[in-house]
Amino acid sequence: MTTRLIRSAAAAAALAAGVAACSAPGSKTDDTEAAESVVIGVASEPDTLSPLLGYGKDGNSKIFDGLLARDADLRLKPALATALPEIADGGRTYTYTLRKGVKFSDGEPLTPADVVFTYRTVLDARTNNTARSELDAVKDVRASGDDKVVFTLKYPYAPFAARTVLPIVPEHVAGAQDPNTGSFNTEPVGTGPYVLADWRKGEKLTFKANPHYWGGKSEVKSFTMAIIADDNVRATRLRSGDLDGAVLPPNLAATFENEDGKRTYEAKSYDFRAVTLPTGNKVTGDRAIRRALDAAVDRQAMVDKILDGAGTPAYGPLPTDDPSYEPGIERPHDPAGAQKILDQAGWKPGPDGIRAKNGQRAAFTLYYPSGDKVRQDHALAYASDAKKAGIEVKVESATWEVIEPRMKSDAVLAGFGSVGDPDFGLYTLLHSSLAGDGFNNMAHYDNPAVDEALDAGRRSQDPEERGSAYDRLQKELVADPGYTFLTHIDHLYVLADRWDGLTTQLEPHEHGFASGPWWNIEDWQPKK
Repeated sequence: MTTRLIRSAAAAAALAAGVAACSAPGSKTDDTEAAESVVIGVASEPDTLSPLLGYGKDGNSKIFDGLLARDADLRLKPALATALPEIADGGRTYTYTLRKGVKFSDGEPLTPADVVFTYRTVLDARTNNTARSELDAVKDVRASGDDKVVFTLKYPYAPFAARTVLPIVPEHVAGAQDPNTGSFNTEPVGTGPYVLADWRKGEKLTFKANPHYWGGKSEVKSFTMAIIADDNVRATRLRSGDLDGAVLPPNLAATFENEDGKRTYEAKSYDFRAVTLPTGNKVTGDRAIRRALDAAVDRQAMVDKILDGAGTPAYGPLPTDDPSYEPGIERPHDPAGAQKILDQAGWKPGPDGIRAKNGQRAAFTLYYPSGDKVRQDHALAYASDAKKAGIEVKVESATWEVIEPRMKSDAVLAGFGSVGDPDFGLYTLLHSSLAGDGFNNMAHYDNPAVDEALDAGRRSQDPEERGSAYDRLQKELVADPGYTFLTHIDHLYVLADRWDGLTTQLEPHEHGFASGPWWNIEDWQPKK
């Protein structure tokens, strides 16, 4: 959810179809085929596979490559470019030289024109890409000769190179289509190690090795992402041998701890859960209510009981071990303090214990996406903590189709988090100019001091100035919270232990489909 939204899939019928559609690893008749293929269970599928609409923009797409990529430690490395960019003009010009001999999966060569087309289309206001603001610094992109691409920036943007992991699409295919509605969204052509072989919406996506891949042959010749929204069903199918691996919540991952032939992988992440508190709502729009909820919530209890310790309390959008985290913003669980805030603001307890002010009850609805047990548990715990302060939170589950139109006025148990640079996650989460822009700034938060800090952090090249800006921002979020930050979540994966080369990265909110131990599946080797 956010500009990085990956929607929950499907109903029970789709799950049943998925059981029949995905062959069980243990039942394959051809041992060679079984050894060369992998079936993974994930909770959701993308809306689109087009980078022009945001797919794969943070890297790790198996269909596409960017100019740069990230290694296991998230360090930037060359991909379609031969080297990291040459930077000139005080950080306003970035020049990339393209790798020779790269072909798209249809056999056509990669050219600088494809790079120019990709970036210009993403930046075109007519393209429905809500991540456009992430490339705000780009003034122009042009080809130079037959192997170079030059970006000119409006202002020096310190983390720009990390934005060039954006996947490159072929102009000769996508250029003839409407980027918003064209068939490229479901029939992509890229330069990556795999090609999409089949997509049955709500069931599975199957990928096969790209014969034209510039990076060499993969031992994993095919893999399938089975879309299984229900956590328990994923665990059951993994245990039965119908899946080779799955993303699982902590309580279910723990049940595989001592199972022979299975291995659990834990990934630290920037992924956090938070409650959006829309400023347009008569209750959540009151700063005293927001501050009281911030004090009332028991974050450590959520980590201990909901996440089984696989996470940390969230006091803001950045985890406590991030270099830009501002020490000292931690808030204790303080029910008495929450009640004091409400008393001073004129919210008086009613006969039923729920507070009211000027005839308005301190009550609001909190939505969470259906089928997400971890969010459900967070929402229920949050409502319980709020009630002790005299605030009634009515928890409801719904599909994203139901939730989206209500985000402006109703609270949502949300998930966010980006890796790479503070600007990457904070700007879209908080800047007032993005309020209501898709899943950007879902709370419609509007704080001039925060906007100023975000702009300063984005435009400054000086590390100290940037650090100071993000320090101010985090302190302002304590004084004027637009979200109740709850927990940062570790991601857990369980896989059959028959491959070598599996690792995890520090992961963003989006995980399971692209992130996970399969982020480098093209490099896996069969166990000897």
